[in-house]
Amino acid sequence: MKLSLSLEEFNERMAERGWAVFEAAVGPAMAQRMADDLEAAWEVCRSVQEKNGVATDADRTVHHLIGIRPSFLDYLDESEALDPYYEAYFGGRYILNSYGGAINTRGRTNYAQRVHRDIRSFSGDMPLLLNTLVMLDDFTPDNGATYMLSGSHKAAAKPADDDFYARAERAVGPAGSVLVFNSNVWHAGGDNTTDRTRRSVTPMYCRPFIKQQFDYPRALGYDAGPQLRPYTRQVVGYNARVPANLDEWYQPPERRMYRGDQG
Repeated sequence: MKLSLSLEEFNERMAERGWAVFEAAVGPAMAQRMADDLEAAWEVCRSVQEKNGVATDADRTVHHLIGIRPSFLDYLDESEALDPYYEAYFGGRYILNSYGGAINTRGRTNYAQRVHRDIRSFSGDMPLLLNTLVMLDDFTPDNGATYMLSGSHKAAAKPADDDFYARAERAVGPAGSVLVFNSNVWHAGGDNTTDRTRRSVTPMYCRPFIKQQFDYPRALGYDAGPQLRPYTRQVVGYNARVPANLDEWYQPPERRMYRGDQG
């Protein structure tokens, strides 16, 4: 992974604007693998959405990709290069909170295209969540590159839609770019007016004491943890689990489900 921003540049942009883009950080081969796997993941997610009657407003969106196809976990391995940046944002350790994605095509809309932010309560200066978005295709204004309202991470109130679109910037970049933003930033997906698909995956991170949206260690299997690289094991959440019985609770430090270095 090649990073186009220094740590100092990243910190400055996150403080002032609330977001930054690492251009072409992910290599073409990895970006293409994830794009192909995203199409397969859509079929898996859609079948469950329809079975459970929640297909409305979720068109071409996918959720909790870990375990559906291997490239999504492989990306976490590769993204260790971003660890110093993410640790600087959180001021310490972090874990995966959610891992979704979207396949945007002409004429289709979903909930992500409304003005929103991905934290339900304004957290102010306390960084609780961090959004990231991996551009698997080029992001341009014509194909719906994400609208970002710079500086909006400093205010709790939601802007009026007219004000938002009058002042928002577009997060553009070539395929493989990684958009990173404070989860307090108000943003919205754009409309794709081209004939080409715009795909992305959206790993979201949180402090280890926050509940994950999906129990990734349990989904992968507790026995799979030791087989992962230390960084990936940390991010997936194996070091921040909740004991379910006294035997799991009473363990020496190196075997505890919630490790002492998690904050």
